[in-house]
Amino acid sequence: MWRNDGWTAQVVKNEDDDGWAVAMTRDGEPEPALVGPWTMGRDKKNPKPLDVNAFNTLVKTASEFVRRQEQQLHAALHQSITITARYARVTVFLDIVPDDDNPTAVLSARDDGGDLLAEVRVAPSFQLNRGTAVRWVECGFARPGDRSSRE
Repeated sequence: MWRNDGWTAQVVKNEDDDGWAVAMTRDGEPEPALVGPWTMGRDKKNPKPLDVNAFNTLVKTASEFVRRQEQQLHAALHQSITITARYARVTVFLDIVPDDDNPTAVLSARDDGGDLLAEVRVAPSFQLNRGTAVRWVECGFARPGDRSSRE
């Protein structure tokens, strides 16, 4: 086991076979961020010992993996699309606030200057795409799903 730079690397027995795995856990996190195979030692029975170079490589790999996961989550929770409707360019945003008990979402529209044109609460399952954005803007920003927005 190695600990440094906010990370812990621990070589563990692979439950699926006779091999070994290394678990990379960020300090303060209950679960490993990354688990991957680990090399067997020369005796083909015990794991190869961790060294400083291997640990540093594992920290870099795990950090990049966590960063990509965070970017994907941010992209899923904060979407935007720019459209031309009513002869103007409008950017429509969908911002989702995840919550186990009461998730919420806000649909908003801004003009090219960044001024807020409209903002409404929508279901967190609302699908933002070019079609829904154009319909919402062209219907005068009526709440998506209202009768007035179904044309």
